Amino acid sequence: MNKNSIGISLFFTFCIFIFLGNSIAFSNQPKTLKKIVIDAGHGGKDAGALKYKLSKNEKDITLDVALLLGEMIQKHLKDVEVIYTRKVDKDVDLKDRHAIANKANADLFLSIHVNSTAPKSRKVNGRWVRDRETQASGTETFVLGLHRVGQKSKAFEEYGEQIVQEPGLLDPSDPMTQIIVSNYTQAFLSRSIVFADKIEQNFIRQGRNSRGVKQLGLEVLAGSAMPGVLVELGFINNVEDEIYMNSKEGQKEMAQAIFQAIVSYKRELEKGIAN
Repeated sequence: MNKNSIGISLFFTFCIFIFLGNSIAFSNQPKTLKKIVIDAGHGGKDAGALKYKLSKNEKDITLDVALLLGEMIQKHLKDVEVIYTRKVDKDVDLKDRHAIANKANADLFLSIHVNSTAPKSRKVNGRWVRDRETQASGTETFVLGLHRVGQKSKAFEEYGEQIVQEPGLLDPSDPMTQIIVSNYTQAFLSRSIVFADKIEQNFIRQGRNSRGVKQLGLEVLAGSAMPGVLVELGFINNVEDEIYMNSKEGQKEMAQAIFQAIVSYKRELEKGIAN
């Protein structure tokens, strides 16, 4: 066999290897949404973004919305199990948050947060003062930044057996394992973007200002072996946003926007569209 024949043979072998890896990975992708982890950002001694004019800090608003969302899911999506990283005002370490999701073998991870901007200095009556108020407003939803995809892959390597449900499939000594891990990681990112876009589109329909879907290297997303997003509900140091996020009606609307995104995402998963 000449060198050209050897090269062609190796190329086709590699293509078949990739194809098989893709087939195994995607055939084992969950076809529905059975478990969702809702993570109310901050908590306990960690207040998150501090209140501006009203009474609630970020940790309080995120918990209010998380519990409302969980109630909606439990009422209307009875086949979906809701798992909270916290249901009360308590400290939860960042790594513990994605560990809860990984150990539960969840299908989706949702972290809820509230935005804020850094204070600015301005002159008032000849004196410089620090002013927290911002003109920035609206929502934004984050998916994992590409520079931390490696951590996502490691999370899948650790918890992947329970996801693919094939003992022995993820053998560290088998080159195909890395292909499967890579395929799952890419699929997780793709699904995360689909879900994030649905959230932002629902906020737009409600009349909110959407700052779009963005990528960021966030620990809670990098360490979870599943699709996941982090949603920022608004800016606590924008007076209008703060009033809205503190109101019962505003919290209900925000929870409803996310809930409808979950319903749509679940439906597309079952139809095989969200891959």
